[in-house]
Amino acid sequence: MRGYTSDKDAVLKRLRRVEGQVRGLQRMVEGDEYCIDVLTQIAAATKALQAVSLGLLDEHLKHCVADALAEGGEGADAKVREASEAIARLVRS
Repeated sequence: MRGYTSDKDAVLKRLRRVEGQVRGLQRMVEGDEYCIDVLTQIAAATKALQAVSLGLLDEHLKHCVADALAEGGEGADAKVREASEAIARLVRS
């Protein structure tokens, strides 16, 4: 996955872990688990997903944006704008 990660397998492994956490959360909600346990699981899943997001964004900046800047032209402006918008969305979440 050029531009997104140098280690696709590691990203997929982390995403599967997040998926497992979300499934666990679903079971907890369906089973009317104790509220604190559910909130703890939400926090863990959110933190894990944010870590994946930050890693992907970091790789994107290092590769896609850096390559576009090196090439110059309109592509560079578009990639920088795209990265800025992604960072803003991540910060707002």
